[in-house]
Amino acid sequence: MKKALVAVLALAVLAAAGVGGWYFQQARHLDDFADTPSALPAPVTVDVAPGTGPRALARLLAARGVVPDEERTYRYLRQEGFGPRLKAGEYEFQGPITPAQVLERIVTGQVKLHRFTVPEGLRAEEILPLLAASGIGLDLQKLEALTTDAAFLREAGVPAKSIEGFLFPDTYTFSKGVGEEAVLGKMVARALEEYRKADAARQPGVKLSLLQTFTLASIVEKETGAPEERPRIACVFHNRLRKGMRLETDPTVLYAMRLLRGVFTKNLTRADLQTPHPYNTYRVSGLPPGPIASPGAAALQAALAPMACEDLFFVSRNDGTHLFCPTYACHQALVKQWQVEFFRKQRAAPRKP
Repeated sequence: MKKALVAVLALAVLAAAGVGGWYFQQARHLDDFADTPSALPAPVTVDVAPGTGPRALARLLAARGVVPDEERTYRYLRQEGFGPRLKAGEYEFQGPITPAQVLERIVTGQVKLHRFTVPEGLRAEEILPLLAASGIGLDLQKLEALTTDAAFLREAGVPAKSIEGFLFPDTYTFSKGVGEEAVLGKMVARALEEYRKADAARQPGVKLSLLQTFTLASIVEKETGAPEERPRIACVFHNRLRKGMRLETDPTVLYAMRLLRGVFTKNLTRADLQTPHPYNTYRVSGLPPGPIASPGAAALQAALAPMACEDLFFVSRNDGTHLFCPTYACHQALVKQWQVEFFRKQRAAPRKP
């Protein structure tokens, strides 16, 4: 009897050892599978929906060609206990990459990031389509509605009835699925961050409010593409404001005509200059009601810390730079040279074949 019992126990031990060995071999095979890279011929994007479990994820990854075998991927997911840790999102994979690396990205939420860049000096109506086309999944109509949403603007810290001027020009990175409020809120936060930096270097005597700072900075931004000129352009406007002179700056008239007509044009007429409008600084004194575009950091700094000068006028040299004058007589002479004679000579010059 004892011999039979010993034999049974021995067989049980051998069976357990066999089963244990089998599971050990299976685990080794799964580890080898998980550590073997696959060469993807091109980047592959995979959208993992919320609530996706191990079986559905293995099927999705295999169908997209990211992993070579659905069943082994599923078993490896179960072996490692990844099921509860899977994170939804948009993921991008490119080879060579192993199944273990693929799953590690999904478990740690290393989602694909979309990047867009907003250049300096754009209006909100120019910026919003860039956001909508960025791949994040933003809705243009929702973005447009938020630009004048009083509750959103108040929460974001915009001291105006429109977001114009407060969508800071920069490069931004977001994952797909982030909301319109989050994106615009981030851009406004960057604008206010740069304002605080500029405000820390504000010159004594510069009394501009936050909104006035962005308004003047936006005009400076639109008036020159030469970075070194911004502090001097700002000086001209500060001098004119201090003397009670109208700013008489063309970009504000262009913005006024855009508001009146619904279409932006780069050409101005004499009639445009005489058209009454709060943004037409040829007709109204002081600053316009708000920004006309989104200024960059340098323009904000120039608005609050202009260079010291006596200039009241500047005239374009038709190459993106300007000449500056402290008197009207000097201004008239430069206008004749660079706006009258310059273009007269161009018209008279023989055309190149």
